[in-house]
Amino acid sequence: QVQLVESGGGLVQAGGSLRLSCAASGSTFTIDRMGWYRQAPGKQRELVATITRGQSTSYTDSVKGRFTISRDNAKNTVYLQMNSLKPEDTAVYYCKADSVILAGVNYWGKGTLVTVSS
Repeated sequence: QVQLVESGGGLVQAGGSLRLSCAASGSTFTIDRMGWYRQAPGKQRELVATITRGQSTSYTDSVKGRFTISRDNAKNTVYLQMNSLKPEDTAVYYCKADSVILAGVNYWGKGTLVTVSS
């Protein structure tokens, strides 16, 4: 079993920065890929960024050049550095981890709210 806890959300003005953290606990040896998703009001949950244990990353086009995902494998923690924030970045951000031991099993945090004002 894996538990994920996000932190770092809050209210910022457009153009500002925020760093999200996701700490994993439990059977963390089962985790390979981790990532961040977000869900804005009235919108479908979307992938923001992912990172593998080997530090391979991917980003959705709307955040490229502004967001950076990173992870500390020793601490079982993934981060999302968000710069040049825009009002359209406002959403609940969720951390996700994929298991390499249990096929088809993934884990989700309960989310942290990011609000970007104009």
